[in-house]
Amino acid sequence: MTTVHLPDITSFEKSDEYRRVIHRLIPGGAHTYSKGDDQFPERSPAAITHGKGAYCWDVDGNKFLDTLMGLTSVSLGHAYEPVLRRVREELDKGVNFSRPSVIERVMAEKFLSLVPQHDMIKFAKNGSVCTTAAVKLARAYTGRMLVARPAEHPFYSYDDWFIGSTACDFGVPETTKNLTVTYREDSLEDLERLFSEFPGQIACIISEPEKWNELQPDFYQQAIDLAHRHGTLWIMDEMITGFKTGMPGSIARFNASPDMATWGKGIANGFSFCALTGKREIMEYGGIKRTGETKVFLVSTTHGGETHAIAAGLATIAVFENEPVITHNHAIGDYFLRGIKQVIDHRHLHDSIRITGFNWSSGIVIKNRNGVADMGLRTLFMQEMIRRGVLYQGILSPCYSHTFDDMDLMIAAFDESCAVLEKGLTDGYAGYLQGSQVIQPVFRKFN
Repeated sequence: MTTVHLPDITSFEKSDEYRRVIHRLIPGGAHTYSKGDDQFPERSPAAITHGKGAYCWDVDGNKFLDTLMGLTSVSLGHAYEPVLRRVREELDKGVNFSRPSVIERVMAEKFLSLVPQHDMIKFAKNGSVCTTAAVKLARAYTGRMLVARPAEHPFYSYDDWFIGSTACDFGVPETTKNLTVTYREDSLEDLERLFSEFPGQIACIISEPEKWNELQPDFYQQAIDLAHRHGTLWIMDEMITGFKTGMPGSIARFNASPDMATWGKGIANGFSFCALTGKREIMEYGGIKRTGETKVFLVSTTHGGETHAIAAGLATIAVFENEPVITHNHAIGDYFLRGIKQVIDHRHLHDSIRITGFNWSSGIVIKNRNGVADMGLRTLFMQEMIRRGVLYQGILSPCYSHTFDDMDLMIAAFDESCAVLEKGLTDGYAGYLQGSQVIQPVFRKFN
């Protein structure tokens, strides 16, 4: 590891002013709850002015190494020039028309060439639209109403079918809440239990292919086959894993054949481009060629065909196909994990810091002396990382612009932050936390 000189960032005056204003204008202060002030320490950037590569700058002019990269959506780097160049070409032509643009066919053919399991594709601007569309198709195709999801996975959609199954169910009708059931992740036995408990009622299983645990290579297809034996469709949600676990994602890594798959974060390097892919016999329910048969009003979005976002997706795919992006990103993740494991070993913090995830997306859990995950201690640790120039929410999602020198900086910041964490573990975090704000779970019953 190279010698690293860490900054000491303490100035957030303009961020404080931003916070005072923004909550009067935008509910939650942001358009994604994961970006909200309650997800960060009080001494942290409130808003970003710009980014380049693996770095971003806040309204106070502070520079930070970005580790979550636009909630994992930026897979190559901020303002990545080959993508921007392709986007500029489309901007000069106009971005939205009253009939489809020719680029829609180009992308449809290209993306489906990456997913030979599937025959058709539908574009959208965010992941929730895609997952909800997949659920709707499954209900139409099977004639069933129940949706099943792993209980441990945190987010699939802002729509009622999912939110009604979380602690944030206020405003969702009880009848809708009852239409989503859960099972224990990565457990064929609990899937069997689910089918026994709700025989002939489950339209689909929706699941991220890799979330917390390493799966056996044949597990996912076994789970799909089990669902099919019970007349249930399988939706593989690759919003997170797409362009991260492999190319195009876990669907290839596991050689799996789900009925549908949803794609988003990372496939257009931060631009708003998402997709639903699926088998023809299912996807055609949302088309207009099934003459005389009942039509599913699937996805109808004015901005789903915006040419510049599709161009960003095509440019991103080109980089992934022609350069060793996956190999680099995994190597960056491995390097970081080795580094922080050494820090944890050296400081004997095995009982206080648990590493989760994989080289393509790794996280940490901070525990108190009783072995319980502690949001106060987590807040303290995030505060110290940010003070040292690392915008860290406890997750590293490597991008192609991250370097090993960047990881040296991050590991050095991790080490120094652990020194403060040790004090917080001994004396309590409150005496070391600047301000009283403690990070809160996104899914909670009350503010």
